[in-house]
Amino acid sequence: MKWILALVLGLMAAPGVAQEGDMRDYTPPALETWRYISDQVMGGVSEGQAEIAGPEGARHLRLTGTVSTANRGGFIQVRGDLLTPLPKGAQGVVVRVKGNGEGYFIHLRTRGTVLPWQYYQAPIPSGPEWQELRVPFTAFRASGAMLRDVPRAGDIKSLAAVAYGRDYEADLSFEWIGVY
Repeated sequence: MKWILALVLGLMAAPGVAQEGDMRDYTPPALETWRYISDQVMGGVSEGQAEIAGPEGARHLRLTGTVSTANRGGFIQVRGDLLTPLPKGAQGVVVRVKGNGEGYFIHLRTRGTVLPWQYYQAPIPSGPEWQELRVPFTAFRASGAMLRDVPRAGDIKSLAAVAYGRDYEADLSFEWIGVY
C-alpha cells in the first residue's frame, strides 16, 4: 500500500501536470464509444453508471455509483477501446479529472492481458477542481505475475477510469486528453 500512496503523491506534484505542446498527435476513443462495466459481471453487487456530461466543448465522462466489496466484488469502471494503436514512443497518458476527493485508478489492458482479471493499474487523485495529470506507463503495476512489468504503448488495447477496491461512493469526472 505504501507504493500506492507514493504514486498518488508523485502524480499530484508539479511534474505530473501536463505541459502545453507536450503531447503527440493521438485521438482517444470518442466519448460515445466508452462503456460502463461493474463487478456484477462476476457476481459482485457494486452499482453505478457512466454518462457523458458537461457543455459542448467541455464534454467528459462522469462515473458515479456505490462500490461494494460484498460478494467478492469491488469495482465500477468506464472503459474505452483503442481503435488505433498508441504511438510506439509514447511514455504515458494525459488525463483530466475531478471528483469527490476519493482515490481512483486508471486501468490499461494490453494484448498480453487475455484473462478478464488481468490489467495494469495506476492510482490517480481527485478533488473538486479539474486537474490535468500525466501518468507515465512506468507508474502502472501489473495485476499478476504473468504480465510484463511495464506495459508497452503499442500493445495497449483499452484504457479505463476505475473506482476500485473498497466500499465507497464514487463520483469521478474524467477525460482522456491524449498521450505524451
